[in-house]
Amino acid sequence: QVQLVESGGGSVQAGGSLRLSCAASTYTYSTFCIGWFRQAPGKEREGIATINNLGTTVYKDSVKGRFTISRDNAKNALYLQMNSLKPEDTAMYYCALRVGTWYCGGEAKINYWGQGTQVTVSS
Repeated sequence: QVQLVESGGGSVQAGGSLRLSCAASTYTYSTFCIGWFRQAPGKEREGIATINNLGTTVYKDSVKGRFTISRDNAKNALYLQMNSLKPEDTAMYYCALRVGTWYCGGEAKINYWGQGTQVTVSS
C-alpha cells in the first residue's frame, strides 16, 4: 500500500506560479507511472502530466510549456511546477500512481490516489 499526500495548492493571480508536491509513503515499484490529475467543478477529471519509471514525461496540450513534472527518488516525492497560471487552471489537483507498468495512457487502472489540493487562479 502507498499513501500519497499532496501539498502546495493555494490562490494566485493569473500569470503567477505554484509548485505542487506529492509525498509518497514509499516507492517500492520498479515499473510505474505517476502523475497529476485535476478536476474543476462540473467537469471531468483529466490527466495533465505524467512521468514513468523510464523518465518519460507526457503533458496535456493545454499545460505544455507552462507546467513541468519531476520526481525526486531520494525523497519519494513528485512535483508539479506550474507557471503562467490561467483562470482555467482552477481545479482540485490530485496525485495518482499506477504500478506494474510503464504505460501512462488512459483506461488502465490507477492504483493509488492522493486526497487532493486546491488551486485557484483569479483574474
